[in-house]
Amino acid sequence: MNEISLDGCTPTPLACYLKALGMLRLLSGKYPGTRGFWRNDRFVLRTELDRDAIEHFFLFDYEPTPLVAPWGARSGFYEGAPERTAREALSRIEASDKKQLQNFRKVVQLVRNTLQRHGIREKATDEKKLELLRICRSELPDDLLDWLDTCYVLTGEDRKFPPLLGTGGNEGSGSYVSGFAQQIAACIVDRQHDAALSAALFNSILSDTAVDQTPGHFSPVDAGGLNASVGFEDNRARVNPWDYILALEGAVVFAGAAVRRNADDPAGVMSYPFTVRAVGAGSGSLSQGDIEKKPRGELWMPLWSQPATYAEVRALMAEGRVALGKQPARDALDFVRAVQHLGGYRGIKSFQRFGLLMRSGKAYLATPLSRVEVNDEPRSRWLDDLDKNRWLERFRQFAKGENTANRFPILCKRLEDKLFAFSAREPSKAETQSLLVLLGEIQSALSSSQRAREATRPVPELSEHWVIAADDGSTAFRIAKALAGISKGLLPLRTQLFPLQYKRDQWMTPDASEQVRFHVGQKGRLTDTLCALLAHRLWLAEKLVMRDKPLASPSGATLEDINAFLRDGNMDERIAALMPGLALCDIPHDAEHSSGTGVVPAAFALLKLCLTPDRILHSLKLLPEGDRLPVAQGMLAQLASGNQGNRAVTAAWRRLRASGLAPIFSQNALPSLNGIGTRRAAAALLIPLRYGATAALARSVVKLAESKTETA
Repeated sequence: MNEISLDGCTPTPLACYLKALGMLRLLSGKYPGTRGFWRNDRFVLRTELDRDAIEHFFLFDYEPTPLVAPWGARSGFYEGAPERTAREALSRIEASDKKQLQNFRKVVQLVRNTLQRHGIREKATDEKKLELLRICRSELPDDLLDWLDTCYVLTGEDRKFPPLLGTGGNEGSGSYVSGFAQQIAACIVDRQHDAALSAALFNSILSDTAVDQTPGHFSPVDAGGLNASVGFEDNRARVNPWDYILALEGAVVFAGAAVRRNADDPAGVMSYPFTVRAVGAGSGSLSQGDIEKKPRGELWMPLWSQPATYAEVRALMAEGRVALGKQPARDALDFVRAVQHLGGYRGIKSFQRFGLLMRSGKAYLATPLSRVEVNDEPRSRWLDDLDKNRWLERFRQFAKGENTANRFPILCKRLEDKLFAFSAREPSKAETQSLLVLLGEIQSALSSSQRAREATRPVPELSEHWVIAADDGSTAFRIAKALAGISKGLLPLRTQLFPLQYKRDQWMTPDASEQVRFHVGQKGRLTDTLCALLAHRLWLAEKLVMRDKPLASPSGATLEDINAFLRDGNMDERIAALMPGLALCDIPHDAEHSSGTGVVPAAFALLKLCLTPDRILHSLKLLPEGDRLPVAQGMLAQLASGNQGNRAVTAAWRRLRASGLAPIFSQNALPSLNGIGTRRAAAALLIPLRYGATAALARSVVKLAESKTETA
């Protein structure tokens, strides 16, 4: 077997990709052992033929598929000016005695007889076109069904046109079948372009081999038009005739089918191999503006690296409808996520995306977008948490709906871009953090819009895998994570940050007059937000008669973290950005419980110990089982107002002594918060500590050893 690299068959433009499929399909008809695959962006044939034999086959043995579309005005079957070139081409084919065209002549005559028998003498109107399409499917030869399925799909009482061939073999005012007949007449009947075949297959450098023929949307660079090349002239569309012929032969590999998208979809919805709705994600070429121009969709052309027969490639295309979970992939974002879950799907190593976009006036062009690599190992599924309650689907529908506030399409585009990129690879720590920050922004935007809350649910609770994937071990992340995990399951922080129902991922109803208000929101500066959250949590604990302070978290900060927060506000912006997104997550328990090597100011330690949940104090043997350490009356208000006369620290000292803890300081020698802003100190009191950090903090301000000795 020979391996022949076809330098003229590349993944882009679309015409060259289809040309590769066309060659494999046609050669396999006579040489069934022929195989093809992609290597270094070239299509490679594994065949018994050499280069000269391949050229000889197409020049002398190739039997063109009779691509006809009698439902079109320029199909060549009707009288009239638009029909002249196609009609003349069909006449030349019918008049030829070449054996290669025997089947083509037979089908053309069969179409003429069918039209005459049904009394059809002119292009069918839109009202009668459906009837003609049904006639073609029922009366034309079975070996044309693949071509017909490539052009149109019958769905109940309607028809749909798959995007690969425009509107049933037409593209705007042009006709693919007319162009095909003209080039077959020129290349096979008249043998005018033998030299062009070598250029089409092997990219041979020859004299000009192009002819005046629009390539449709298959090859934007050859489409011509204003500014299509250097200069200011209106350049005519020109294309290698063999490129055109073989691209249309390759299009036959694709066939549409009417399938039920889901059980509650009463009508058949067109499904087409590796074809989905376009989204403005994963490529700078496809902008929101392009989406607004109503693209026909996206084609995802598979590139496989192992030699495959035409039958195997045909089966791949026939099954080219992947599902995301139980739902078919509807758009490009669904598709990339679904494929990555499958790992090396059918040996495919990558997909070349094409967007069928309105680019040249009102003409659609198959614009190459990104190349999507497929990993052999399925990607992590933690991103699928966003599919809970169909949240992602509903949010995207809302964001792209009419009269939606501008911020939602922008947020949606940012989210799609990130999900598209992360579906194909594992995101870095920084990238996962940026996604969490974005989800926090989306949740905030949704919660501030009554219309959005009516159309969508809140962002669903995310698994701990999100936190693990984002955790970079930084002080800012540790503090944000500790805050986000406060009282999970009892009074989740997200119910304070966003207007959510208590313990439920649903929006708070407008009529909440008989309910306790949990929502506080963010107050601008981080210190203001944390102070408001802390004060409200303590009020809720009293209002709801909670048995303990709702300030515990499965994750905590170290003493070094608290010191850094108290001394410097440079982390505030980062913590404020991370906290809402992390509050959407299930925060995992710390694997590390040590306190670290730092210490905190003694005055702050007294204040913090006074707000430590009782169960932690019980565990540390600082407080007898069954005893409570109530919050010092007025302590937070005194601290927030400036801690005049060290009153807040004094209140904490008294509360500790009254509860049986023995501070190492006398009342006349209490430490102060020298150099630390009282507002910042109050905010830091909300930050949960690691278990070991709480123990170290307690040892620094209370007489643990003496208390145990006296008790003994």
